[in-house]
Amino acid sequence: MLFSELNLPAPLVEGLADVEYVEMTPVQAASLPTILAGGDVVAQAHTGSGKTAAFALGLLAALDPAATTLQGLVLCPTRELADQVSREIRRLARALPNVKVLTLCGGIPLRPQLASLAHEPHVVVGTPGRLLELLEKGALPLQAVKVLVLDEADRMLDMGFFEVIDTIVRSLPGSRQTLLFSATIPEGVRSISRRLQRRPLAVTIDDAQAQPRIAQCFFEVEPPAKTAALCALLLEHRSASAVVFCNTRQQVRAVAAELAARGFPVLAVHGELEQREREEMLVRFANHSATVLVASDVAARGLDIPELAMVVNYELATDTDSHLHRIGRTGRAGRSGMALNLCAASEVPRALAIANSQSEAVRWAPVPVPAGRPEPAPFVTLVVDAGRQDKLRPGDLLGALTGSAGLPADAVGKIDVFPTRTYVAIARAMRDRALAGLRAGKIKGRTFRVRELVD
Repeated sequence: MLFSELNLPAPLVEGLADVEYVEMTPVQAASLPTILAGGDVVAQAHTGSGKTAAFALGLLAALDPAATTLQGLVLCPTRELADQVSREIRRLARALPNVKVLTLCGGIPLRPQLASLAHEPHVVVGTPGRLLELLEKGALPLQAVKVLVLDEADRMLDMGFFEVIDTIVRSLPGSRQTLLFSATIPEGVRSISRRLQRRPLAVTIDDAQAQPRIAQCFFEVEPPAKTAALCALLLEHRSASAVVFCNTRQQVRAVAAELAARGFPVLAVHGELEQREREEMLVRFANHSATVLVASDVAARGLDIPELAMVVNYELATDTDSHLHRIGRTGRAGRSGMALNLCAASEVPRALAIANSQSEAVRWAPVPVPAGRPEPAPFVTLVVDAGRQDKLRPGDLLGALTGSAGLPADAVGKIDVFPTRTYVAIARAMRDRALAGLRAGKIKGRTFRVRELVD
């Protein structure tokens, strides 16, 4: 089913064209007609299924941009997912006039968020704890909300947010539309649906078309040999980007340090990082300024890289749902993916349980012999100390780089604009030229501080 078959407002049609969305994914085709008609939906769909665009389009179609009131509220379990959702909503809303999307999460000072609410946004995306804090201070106006979205509801329940969500919802209009998306639908999620929704359409996406095409393989390796095995697998496959999952933040740090010592362009994300540090790590990995990201489960929430080719489990996840969340980061958007699992003898029962949950046999393979050396990442990241608050857009920076700085267009990679800063990926060989050009020239007629982002 094509997006053109939907009765969407012209600005959203333009937004879809900008991001080259043509054919709907199964969850979008099943849910969007009801969402656009104003009905409630409870949908079970895994990571990478296109659920964010489904509820984002419904939310944006319901907005009245001329009314400066908060009309859409999206609750997410983590800051990373909230940032990802906000970016997708902004991308699709690009052609809508003056739509303000605000991300409100814990881990950063409260005062700037209070100031940002002085002028009501149209859409708020946030984590339950911070939203409740703002609500209790009388700073979050919910009386005009038309659409409530609960994204990854199962994870929010696992994190103990049920009572917080319940408190927030009591401040919302009873006439709102409620959309609930979850990778799994345990009884707790069904209970939330019964409490918050009115005759919702139930959507379950579990057919072969919706499942990512992931080749999964297990390697029996005892813990002392796991780092060497990991290096051998990274050298064997030389993936443009690979995420390595560990179960603890201590292991994340240790594995990343070992890989860096062996020459791999690696970054690490874990729960002890400050919000900006975590954002910058994810930006650099997504724009190919590093080829390996070592992460814990919580820290990697919200990581959205459609072309991610490989996931490596340094340790198996403690439960099958977490394992599926991990490997679901690859094989997205119709692409094939690879999941490699290092498995100690004590972890074999977990491997069998994972395989049984997917109705597959465990595929074992020997660890390859290491060959060659790691290659440097193809890009570096430059950061400009200006962003959306300075009315800076990706095209402005691209114009400065390909204009006065004289870079060829293919030397400029992904550009990420945040409220107060902008990150741009530059081909490694063009780093000095880009830095010199931006420092000597102007962006939109102004001079901003520009530097390389390094560890």
